[in-house]
Amino acid sequence: MFYILIFLLGLSVGSFLNVVICRLETKEPIIRSRSRCPYCGALLKWFDLIPLISFLIQKGKCRYCGKKISWQYPLVELATGLLFLFVVLKSPLATGGSYIATGFFASLRMTMIMEPLFFLLVICFLLVIFVYDLKHYLIPDKIVYPAIIITLLNLGAKLLRIEELSSQIYTPLLAALLASGFFLFLVLISKGKWLGLGDVKLAGLMGLILGWPNILLALFLAFMSGAIVGITLIVAGKKTMKSQIPFGPFLAGATLVIIIFGDIFSNLSLYLFSFLW
Repeated sequence: MFYILIFLLGLSVGSFLNVVICRLETKEPIIRSRSRCPYCGALLKWFDLIPLISFLIQKGKCRYCGKKISWQYPLVELATGLLFLFVVLKSPLATGGSYIATGFFASLRMTMIMEPLFFLLVICFLLVIFVYDLKHYLIPDKIVYPAIIITLLNLGAKLLRIEELSSQIYTPLLAALLASGFFLFLVLISKGKWLGLGDVKLAGLMGLILGWPNILLALFLAFMSGAIVGITLIVAGKKTMKSQIPFGPFLAGATLVIIIFGDIFSNLSLYLFSFLW
């Protein structure tokens, strides 16, 4: 029942994230104004806004004008619910407080409640960045800067409460500096044609979240997935060599993958390294 509630909480948060994504573009107040159909402007009732359920019952169409509802809404809700569930399952919450979980939650010896809550919040920021950049080719400062501040505050709080790990607190700062510096170098030498400053800021955020050496895994995954998708789109005739492809979704997506499955990727990379060596 606890995990079902976590999943339902994630669905509800995902519904709110959809509001944030849409209103970042329209510049409407995120909380004070009621939800409307983007086509006919009809005010939506509570039963029109039940995560996943309303979309399925209404067969993906607006109840009032019959226009198709974007698949963004159920997909973001479902992704948020699943990611919330994965974070809790991999945290000490799932083991009664004992530190036997794998991945980040074991290697950093996260406290029982604060760290899972932090990662749940980070997931929200990354999902908004993922979808917004995918739609508008822009990484919003209104999302990146608060995410960076919250991550720095979390690192500071960790330093205060876990003195024996103080030496590991500085590795995220180093990872952020190296990742953002590398991306800034790419921006400068390409004069902004390859990447934008939003990617530089996102790379810094990734470093703060993942630390060293996990940032390397995330960047490798982002570049590899970006290359595969880009080549596929070119071969399919959807894009050309001169077309723009937003890189933020690959960076945010890789960060999410490493947060949830970092232990698997770490073990795989160690195995490949030892095999090649």
